[in-house]
Amino acid sequence: MDNLRYAGRRAILGLSLAAGGLIAIHPRAVVAGKAEEKEVGAVEDLMREHGVLRRALLVYSETATKLRGNTAIDPKPIQTTAQLFRSFGEDYHEQKLEEAHIFPMVAKTGGPAATLVDTLKQQHDRGREITAYILSVTGKGAIGTGDVEPMARAFETFVLMYRNHAAREDTVVFPAWKEALSARQLREMGDKFENIERQQFGHDGFEDAVKQMAQIEQALGFADLAQFTAPAPPKT
Repeated sequence: MDNLRYAGRRAILGLSLAAGGLIAIHPRAVVAGKAEEKEVGAVEDLMREHGVLRRALLVYSETATKLRGNTAIDPKPIQTTAQLFRSFGEDYHEQKLEEAHIFPMVAKTGGPAATLVDTLKQQHDRGREITAYILSVTGKGAIGTGDVEPMARAFETFVLMYRNHAAREDTVVFPAWKEALSARQLREMGDKFENIERQQFGHDGFEDAVKQMAQIEQALGFADLAQFTAPAPPKT
């Protein structure tokens, strides 16, 4: 399935002889004999990776609330979340994609997005510091009373920073990056990102990360989306 998925994103044009003439056949149109493989573009890839990281932010936000409410916390799922954020979010998405390929291109555009690059890099660095802190505290086996307030504060500030960070990337930086590339270059970058993902994880890193987040949410009681539906507003 991995080979089909990755092959499906490449615009390779095959030629076949039929009915006495040449008929162009696109490999993306044939997957498992019949089903069409839908291409995932580079920008969509980046934004759905942000979706995984936003689900991790939910874990951090809810954990901060529980810590401030003196609710007992199992540190293991929190540590697993931080490990996922480190490997998928920081080592792969931020370092291998954004910092290596997107930020340098955006910095050359000279537009509004270019003015954000230095701050975004600084926030990546600060995020790595906070992730290291979370891994250190949760690695102790239990969150001690002396760590409760600093941990809650670390979660809250990280979530606030990353929500703003990802929102600017989604609405300013990624569109500017896409605009700076031709259609062919954008397809090539999508292929490059797929190759980096495979080299980093040896398989489909995104689908693996989604599965891990689902397991974490199940362990913490966050799996049911309905519990986060906002209550009705007061009657006026």
